Amino acid sequence: MIGLKYRTMFIKKLNSFFTLLIILVFSVNAFSQNTDLKTAAIEGVITDFSNNIKIGETIIFQNSETNKVYTAVSNDNGKFSVKLPYKNDYIIKIKGFNDEQYYTEFNIPALQDNQTELYFDIDIQIELPKLFTLDNVYFDTGKATLKPASYEELNNLFEYLSLKKTTVVEIAGHTDDVGSEELNMTLSQNRAKSVRDYLIKKGMSPERIIAKGYGETQPIKLNDSDENRAKNRRTEVRLIKE
Repeated sequence: MIGLKYRTMFIKKLNSFFTLLIILVFSVNAFSQNTDLKTAAIEGVITDFSNNIKIGETIIFQNSETNKVYTAVSNDNGKFSVKLPYKNDYIIKIKGFNDEQYYTEFNIPALQDNQTELYFDIDIQIELPKLFTLDNVYFDTGKATLKPASYEELNNLFEYLSLKKTTVVEIAGHTDDVGSEELNMTLSQNRAKSVRDYLIKKGMSPERIIAKGYGETQPIKLNDSDENRAKNRRTEVRLIKE
């Protein structure tokens, strides 16, 4: 679920005094913040629907015509900023771990003769999924040993979580129904722990990662075919605290 409100501020030459005052103020901004006068300044705050700030969220601005992408990352106060060329349409997306969620579209018009700068103040509210599957994490059969093919996905997870400084996650391991329930519970716990150990070795704080095995207790498909069993053998990431 997503919501948006934004405000645009046009700096106009209403009279000689007001123009001078605004030009003086924005001349400082032009050199310290927005040296490229062909771009509009975009600033905003990203929160959830309870107005809790979202740290480390990547906001994507994609040019509708050229597909060129500009990105901004929210800081510890949930604030972000980016500069975008005038006279273009943009698609706003929010980056998840393994996807990009469409948010809205907006237009930055051409700068008019009576404007010295165009500024957009955008407030973004989002509620991203709190559970996702690591589709490319693999283990040796019947073991908790990570295969090298898993490293790219886990490195991406590390980078994703590194932006979210306060997020705590649970690595949830799941198996199919082949073997005893007890062995599957142990196997799933050890596999979740292997993922946790990998992230910690990369530099993630141990306090931010919980490893928990669920064995065969939470299938997403009936264990009635090899294909369905493969889907039940999965590793999930659950957001416990943001």
